Amino acid sequence: MTRLTTRLILLLAAALGIGCQTAGDTTRAESVSELRVVTSGGFATAYRMLAPEFEARTGIRLVTEYGASTGGAPNSIPVRLERGEQFDVVILSRPALDGLTERGDVIAESRTDLVRSLIGMAVRKGAPVPDISTPEAFIAALYAAESIGYSASVSGTYLATDLWPRLGIWQDLEPKSRRIVSERVADVVARGDVEIGFQQVSEILPTEGIIFVGPIPAAHQKVTTFSTGITTRSRNADAARRLIEFLASVEVAHTVAETGLSPVALEY
Repeated sequence: MTRLTTRLILLLAAALGIGCQTAGDTTRAESVSELRVVTSGGFATAYRMLAPEFEARTGIRLVTEYGASTGGAPNSIPVRLERGEQFDVVILSRPALDGLTERGDVIAESRTDLVRSLIGMAVRKGAPVPDISTPEAFIAALYAAESIGYSASVSGTYLATDLWPRLGIWQDLEPKSRRIVSERVADVVARGDVEIGFQQVSEILPTEGIIFVGPIPAAHQKVTTFSTGITTRSRNADAARRLIEFLASVEVAHTVAETGLSPVALEY
């Protein structure tokens, strides 16, 4: 083999090596970090508004699922984690998050409160709008309704197992009440399947075909904190922390407030 031939072979190998390296670099540049997120309905609207901005800023792709904070439905967050589904970040009510932490599903130090949420009432668009401005009017509206829908998650659990029994009216309301599993109460109201419905305000507002009557009276209200945390099975804890910092920041708080939630970031 002549020196010229050897030199040509080396040059060709070098060129191929450079080409392969460039292709590899391109592949690496195109591969984007990925986060798997599951959120309950209370924060879902705000999350959907903010997710594209986070992806554009960071290049981190969000793969999102939805489920209730509690209630035992197959798609509820605790059940999904219990059967081994992998997520990096969970967003749900604080008591449910604390329960997942005690169970070993969430890193305790990662827990971060995001928003406070109120329970609201909805009726179908075109239907008479009841007065619920006072505790007395609220109870009268419950008795006047032919059917009532309530969430299978935090707000509905409070109404059906705490407030209404405590007021001594659950025995009258229960026969005409329906616990709504795996869908928004407001969607059921919009279809006309129940006359009035109760759920987190942030879950009612985006629904078409309904009228948001208002939050239930302060004397009977329950404020729920929705929080987030990193799971113990997270494959990308650093990216998960970036997402949590973004969702909890003052910078996005006013966008979150537009969805009917009260951001914790604005409390300080």
